[in-house]
Amino acid sequence: MIKIYALVAVGGAIGSVGRFWLAIAVARLTGPHFPWGTILINVLGSCAIGWLAGLTVAGRLPQPDLVRAFGMAGICGGFTTFSSFSLQTVELLRQGQPWQAAANAFGSIILCMIATTIGLWLARA
Repeated sequence: MIKIYALVAVGGAIGSVGRFWLAIAVARLTGPHFPWGTILINVLGSCAIGWLAGLTVAGRLPQPDLVRAFGMAGICGGFTTFSSFSLQTVELLRQGQPWQAAANAFGSIILCMIATTIGLWLARA
C-alpha cells in the first residue's frame, strides 16, 4: 500500500510542476488576458487520463493498478483534476446515463464557480 501512495505522490509532484511550468510558458506567449494555459492544461490532462484509462482497462499495460496510481491519480491529478471530472462525465455518457453526465458537467461547473465566488468573498471579508 505504501508503494501506491509513493507513486501517487511522485506522479503528483511531476504533474504539479508540469502544470506550473506550462501555465507560465503559455502566459508568456499569449499574455495574461485569457487563461489559455489553463485551457491547454485541462485539455491535455483530460486527453492523458482518457488515454491511460483506455490502456489500463484494455489490459494493454502491465500492472494497471500501478499505472493508474502513478499516471492517473498522480500525474494527471497533479496536472489537473479537471481530467478526472472529464473522465467521469464521459464514463457516464458511455454507460448510457446522459442526464447524470449533464448534471455532473453543469453541476460541477456552476457549483465550482459559485464556490470560487464564495472563496473570493471570504478572502476579502
